[in-house]
Parts: sequence; C-alpha cells; structure tokens
Amino acid sequence: MISSLRGTVLSAVGSSVIIDVGGIGYAVQVTPEHSLALRAGDQALIHTSLIVREDSLSLFGFETAEQLHVFELLTGVTGVGPKSALGVLSALGPGQIAAAVAAEDDAAFRKVSGIGPKTAKLIVLSLAGKLIVTTPPAAPMAVPAAGDSVVVALVGLGWNEKTAVQVVADVLARNPDAESAPVQTILRLALAQLGPAKHSASARGTA
Repeated sequence: MISSLRGTVLSAVGSSVIIDVGGIGYAVQVTPEHSLALRAGDQALIHTSLIVREDSLSLFGFETAEQLHVFELLTGVTGVGPKSALGVLSALGPGQIAAAVAAEDDAAFRKVSGIGPKTAKLIVLSLAGKLIVTTPPAAPMAVPAAGDSVVVALVGLGWNEKTAVQVVADVLARNPDAESAPVQTILRLALAQLGPAKHSASARGTA
C-alpha cells in the first residue's frame, strides 16, 4: 500500500500531478485546488490512497491526512467511486462535509457531478457519527470585480465555483495588470492555468 509520497513535483495540470520519488514518476489524481497549489520543482508531501482495479492501479492524493480519511470513508459508500469521492472533496472541504452530514443536508452532495439523490442520502446515512465538525466552513476567497465574469464563465464551462474563484484570484495575484484587462484575456489565463481541454467530468470527478 502506498500511503504517501514525498518528492519533487514534475508537473501539475488540471487534476493530475506527477511526483518524482527516487527517480520514479508517480501520477496522482488530486483536486484542482490542490493542483493549483503545486508548481514544477516544488518539494511536496502527498497523502495517497491506492485504488486497485482488475486493469489498473490508480493513486489519489491529498494535502492532509484528514482529507484522505474522508476520501476513504466516501469510497466505502455504495455507489461512490474514487472519482466521485474526489469530486466531493473538490467541492467541499472536510469540515463542510462533516457539517452537511451532521445537519443531514444531502443537498450539499447532490450539487457534485456524479452524485445523484439516492447516493447523496446514502452518504449522509453512511457517514453519520464518523466525522467531527471541528471548524466552520472557510469563507469564500474574495475575487476583484474584474474577475467576477470570468468566475461565471468558468462555472458555465463546468468547473465548480470553489475552483473557479481560486484560479481567478491566483491569476489576478500573479498578473496585477490583469484587473484592467478584457474578460477574454483573464479567462484565457485562467484556462491555461487549469490545463487544456478540461471540463466538468475531469474537473470535479466522475463516478
């Protein structure tokens, strides 16, 4: 079992990261937000879960052990595959998931691609009593007015709002002149950072 990887980031595009550990490159599927936080050349520690199938071995990675724990609980729910579980963690943090379960709010999970009403209810029932609400949900990251239209455009293209806000804020922070640039320019920079040919299924995970 590969429970964690520590090494050099070779690439981080969309929801895929390649980590060089002792000369071996490991491909790891992560949330778009996690990918955005990594840069080629960074030293990174990623908590991982190895999913074994008849025809494949897939690694799913997380910034914290808490996220990994929630991921493994989610994949234990009937109807929730690893990609759907990753999609839940792309849209909701562990604290938000715990709060939704505690409040029996299955609507929070129905918003995630690949999670239907029946599966959302099963998540709430299966995770009841297994998660502790330790902190309130984090406040949304503020985005300058110039990026509002870009966030809307990214959401329309299938990216979840949390990821869209994160990448637009990152683009504007890295390019101070972008605030006065046309929406198309900011959108192009955001899409370049998110990775080519990405859409809802790859951004948030599918069952």
